[in-house]
This record gives sequence, C-alpha cells and structure tokens, in this order.
Amino acid sequence: MSLLEGNVNHENGIFRPEANFSPSMWGNVFRDSTKDNSISEKVAEEIEALKEEVKHMIISTTSNDIEQKVHMIDTLERLGIYYHFEKEIEHQLSKIFDLNFIHEEDDLYKVSLYFRLFRQHGYPISSDCFNQFKDTNGKFKKTLLRDVKGMLSLYEAAHVRKHGDATLEEALIFILHSEKQVTHARMQSLHRGIPRAEAHFNISIYEECGSSNEKLLRLAKLDYNLLQVLHKEELSELTKWWKDLDFASKLSYVRDRMVECFFWTVGVYFEPQYSQARVMLAKCIAMISVIDDTYDSYGTLDELIIFTEVVDRWDISEVDRLPNYMKPIYTSLLHLFNEYEREINEQDRFNGVNYVKEAMKEIVRSYYIEAEWFIEGKIPSFKEYLNNALVTGTYYLLAPASLLGMKSTSKKTFDWMMNKPKILVASAIIGRVIDDIATYKIEKEKGQLVTGIECYMQENNLSMEEASAQLSEIAENAWKDLNKECIKTTSNMPNEILMRVVNLTRLIDVVYKNNQDGYSNPKNNVKSVIEALLVNPINM
Repeated sequence: MSLLEGNVNHENGIFRPEANFSPSMWGNVFRDSTKDNSISEKVAEEIEALKEEVKHMIISTTSNDIEQKVHMIDTLERLGIYYHFEKEIEHQLSKIFDLNFIHEEDDLYKVSLYFRLFRQHGYPISSDCFNQFKDTNGKFKKTLLRDVKGMLSLYEAAHVRKHGDATLEEALIFILHSEKQVTHARMQSLHRGIPRAEAHFNISIYEECGSSNEKLLRLAKLDYNLLQVLHKEELSELTKWWKDLDFASKLSYVRDRMVECFFWTVGVYFEPQYSQARVMLAKCIAMISVIDDTYDSYGTLDELIIFTEVVDRWDISEVDRLPNYMKPIYTSLLHLFNEYEREINEQDRFNGVNYVKEAMKEIVRSYYIEAEWFIEGKIPSFKEYLNNALVTGTYYLLAPASLLGMKSTSKKTFDWMMNKPKILVASAIIGRVIDDIATYKIEKEKGQLVTGIECYMQENNLSMEEASAQLSEIAENAWKDLNKECIKTTSNMPNEILMRVVNLTRLIDVVYKNNQDGYSNPKNNVKSVIEALLVNPINM
C-alpha cells in the first residue's frame, strides 16, 4: 500500500487523511502525439532491409568463432534489437552450449559473458566455471582487479546468480569504479535494468566505441526511434482515456500518473506486437492506483467495507450502495473489464478476464485489511503483514493482467499465473520489500506504522538500519529464486511468459532506486528515464 500523506481533513464531521501528492508533471505533452505515416513507412522499409543484412551476419559468422558469435548476440541484446532475431539467437546459443567448452576458456571477460548469456536464456550452466580464477586460498586472484573489462563482465554475471552460487556471491565484494560503463553498472546492473532504458544507454556507449558496426548502430537507432513513435501514439490514446475519466479533478486525493503507468508497461514489454497489451495493462495500473489511493488516502472504514463488498459482487446494480465519490470509480472499473472482454472476444482468442477480475477482488480485500490495521492502530506480526502485503504490492494482479493483451496465452498460462508460481512470489517479495525500504521514513512522518520495516523492527528488536539491511537480504534471496525459475530445466513455461514477471521485477529496481519512490514522486528517479524512452528521440 502506498504511503498516507498530508494533514487531517474533517469533512462533514468525518475524519479523513488529506492526500498531498504532487500533480502530473507532463501536462498535455503526450495528449496530441501524431506521426507522419510517410516518414514512418520509409523508416520501416530501411529497418527491414537492415534486419536482413544483420540476420545474414548472425548466420554467416564463422562457425568455429565462438567469441564472435557470442559478442554479436550480446551486442544485439544491449542495443535492444535482439527481438528481431530471437530464433536465430536461440539456434546459435543452443549449438554453442552443446559444445560444453566454457571450462576450457581462461579469459574472465569471456567466461563471464558466456555464463551470463546462457543463464539469461535459461541454460543450466554451473558457476563452477569461475573457480579457475581463484587462488589456492579459494579467493579471487588480486591480479584480476587490473582487468576492468573482465571485472565488469563478472559483476554483470553475478546478477543472474541463484542459491548455491557462492562464487558469484564473492564477486559482488569487488568494488568497481572509474569508467563510464562501470559507474553505470554499479548504479544499474544490466540484468536488473528495464530493456528499453538499457538499450538507450548502450546505444550511446556503442556509438562511442571505435569498433562499432555502423549497420548495427543505425538499425538500433532507427528501431528505437520508430518504437518511440508507436509508444507515443499509445500514450496519447491513454492520456485521452484518462482525461475523459476526469479522476484528477473529481478525486483530488488520487495520484495523477497516467504517464508513469504507461512507462511501467513499456518496462514490461516494449516490442511492437504487444501494443494492445501495453494499453490494456496501463489502464489496469491506472485503475488500481486510484483504488489504492482511495483506501490509503481518503475512504473511511464504513465506506471501504462497502466498496470491498460491491467489488466482490461485481454487479453494476450494487453501485447505489456507494457514496457519490466512489460511484465513478466502481462504474469505471466494471466498464474497463467489459471493454477487455469485448476486445478479446472480437479477436477470437482465450479470454482470461475472469482471472484478472478475481485478482482484482483479492487485492481490494487486502487493501481493506491494511486500512483496518492503520485506522485501528494494529501492528501485525511480520508474517501476517507480509502475507497480506504481497497482495497489495499489486504484482499478483499485474502479472495476470499483463497476459490479457498477449495472443499466445491460454487457460494453462492463466491457471499457472493465478496459482502464484515461485517466480511470481519471488517478484512480489522483491517489490514489497524494496517498496517498504524506500518509503519507510516518509510513511512514518505521515503517521503510517503498518509497514514492513516497522513490523520487522518490533518483532526482532532491531534498529531501522538493521531491519533495512535484513529486508534487503530477503530481496536479494528472492532474486536468486527468480533467476533459478528462469532456467529451462526448472520451468515449463515459455520464456515469453516468464519475461513478463522478470520485467515487472526489473521495474522495481529502477523505480525505487536509491530508496526513492519514483511512482509517487517521479522527479526523483523516473523522469529522466521517461524522457529518454518517451520524449526525446536518439540523434541519428
């Protein structure tokens, strides 16, 4: 649950907390976004021609030059254009993995690069391959510290570790400094960064290096800018939808964050084939944000219990039970899900709306429990808090909602997601814990005592610093669980589905960077990222 902000507001004798969220900083920047179709068509034609050339480069790379093949794959991924060549990349990686050569390689950069790519693509590779870089005492050789490129590659590899990867745990004690790439890696690891933001950074790095391939660079820039045009169109549609709902003026307590909601969906999937999915998910995020603020920042317990009941019944005839300010929230929620039903049924594919509806009911029930704790001054045990807070962290809702606009989903996919698989639980733990650490001080100032930090401190008799450190360790362990679940021998779900959960998790690492709440206060963390992804094209 987000923080309680502001002063006490006595409205007609009713006690309400008074929200004090900053207004949207984007104004009408995205409302009237348009594109020149003739220019877009020319760019698309050039992209197609470049794609064919790059595809030929991937296939024709010397068959025995493993380093060249892997470096090409890494470059395509860093530049954000890998999604055009997924079949070719998987074919090459499968052949290379079957060679089982990595223990014969003695270059730290290469071993780390190979290991990271294999792990990220789900191959069951052991971290024992790094033992050769240790001395007789089982410690990393000090001479490695002079290999900045190798240490950076090892640092990135350490972020795909799972439980039992002791060697990679040790890698994280190495302090990397100087050099632009090293500084960026320490601020944002490649594996935990959102793909579009990492592509933007890596395009600039690739352009600066003297050995860049001009065709790859041009393809990356054209592709980035053309996708940005598509994303702007989607955001323009969403901005108009949000404006028509008029929540920002009708409900003064809600966060006006449509742009940030859409940014979240670009983090989940940026590729053009997920256009409908982005729009559908962004609307769901915006709606749950309004409901969250209603429970956190305005509603009384009497009002909230009614809202909880009518959402659970999901019947428009229940709307008259609600106070006037809640009626447009409820009607908009039901209308949105009817819209989902219509869009999906028109496309004659599996309709998972009822699954997301049940997840919505679950989160509303959990919002009420948190509101009850806060208003009644109850501090639950950490276990009781976490069981409820994993739901209010929204990922048990957003993960199935992210599947709605995808064409490749099925009943099996939704059943799997709704059963809260280990990868989703790990993601929810990371989101909940990092959120709690980032917002604790501000929440305490506002009088909110039902937080993960507070519950953990009281239960274990710890200081805030000690509790934060231990909760951070819980998040790190959850990352290991998540990484393990992405290995092909562990999961039977397609990578396309797993990546929705992984990317949702990556957003936490970006939005809550430096213990700042980048959603409630986007100027702190995400403004510059949004400008790079959605406002400013890359210079050609």
